[in-house]
Amino acid sequence: MNFDTNAVRGKSKPDPTTGAIIPPIYQTATYVLEEVGKDKGFDYTRSSNPTRQDLEEHLAAIEGGKHAIAFSSGMASADSCMKLLSKGDHVVCCDDVYGGTARLFNKLMTNYGVEFTYVDSQNAANVEEAIRPNTKMLWIETPTNPLLKVTDLEAVGNIANERELLYVVDTTFATPVFLRPLEYGADIVLHSLTKYLSGHNQLIGGALITNRQDLFEELKYIQKSVGAVPSPFDCWLTIIGLKTLHLRMSRHWENAEKIAEYLVGHPKVSRVIYPGLESHPMHEVAKSQMSGFSGMISFELHGGLEAGKKLMNSVELCMLAESLGAVETMITHPATMTHAEVPREERLARGFGDGLVRLSVGIEDVEDLISDLDSAFEKV
Repeated sequence: MNFDTNAVRGKSKPDPTTGAIIPPIYQTATYVLEEVGKDKGFDYTRSSNPTRQDLEEHLAAIEGGKHAIAFSSGMASADSCMKLLSKGDHVVCCDDVYGGTARLFNKLMTNYGVEFTYVDSQNAANVEEAIRPNTKMLWIETPTNPLLKVTDLEAVGNIANERELLYVVDTTFATPVFLRPLEYGADIVLHSLTKYLSGHNQLIGGALITNRQDLFEELKYIQKSVGAVPSPFDCWLTIIGLKTLHLRMSRHWENAEKIAEYLVGHPKVSRVIYPGLESHPMHEVAKSQMSGFSGMISFELHGGLEAGKKLMNSVELCMLAESLGAVETMITHPATMTHAEVPREERLARGFGDGLVRLSVGIEDVEDLISDLDSAFEKV
């Protein structure tokens, strides 16, 4: 089936008991067994749940993968990937990684003897040069948060394959609508279900998708053992969100392109970062591996931090909020919000200034959004 049909239907079928089109919510902790030793596949919801299974099968279908494992948050997904490693293992990671991921790696995983090297993965050679004898994993975000850096997934995938390294790609910003990293050699794809995939600011969730049976079995065991699983209701809500994913992403992209063009021409804006712009240094790579450029824009103002604060405190329709990827437009100051724990010197070294503004463009009328930004710019 084509993507749009998979997004709407997944692999679910009408409920055999009632004929319900939408899968039921199996809001239960445990299950009655018919007899000792007879396994029906469900015994305890931490291990498995029919609603969560429906979600996982749906996620695998739209990602083009064989297996999906759902978690209670995107960070629980990332943490589960870390549990594939052992003391003394080394990870090469893109430098513009999500702040929560950096916190997990630098503040927690280093306590267990896992080592990390951060490189600008826009140049695949940087990834290869950072590999050590004890390197076990390559960790890539594309596009990144918040500088929207784009990695050539096939080039890095070739490196991972040649060196027999685990290759993890977080493509939360792109979604399977626009990018499917398994097609470029990724072993594991990570998504924060909190963002575009559920799409309505109503839940926290995460997922890992893989084609490898061995990784699926390991991650499923980790999911069961740690218990960081989403509730049946959150799984059901995510399934509902997935049914309109392709429609929402088209509007996010359409609106973001118009707003990016508006920002490029604004006299108070010093820089606009958006993979869909020809000025983006990896625009051609983005165009070759993505079928659309999603709804995330980052930009800086003349006047730096104070100008950015004035803008964000002056918008009315755009919401000052920490998340992204929902139908509502949200504006964020990464330096004091999502990436507050990243040292300032480190931020500045990677081109991440104090005045950087991140805009998650929603699906409202784009003229209303531009009008709101126009009014806010007048106060900067």
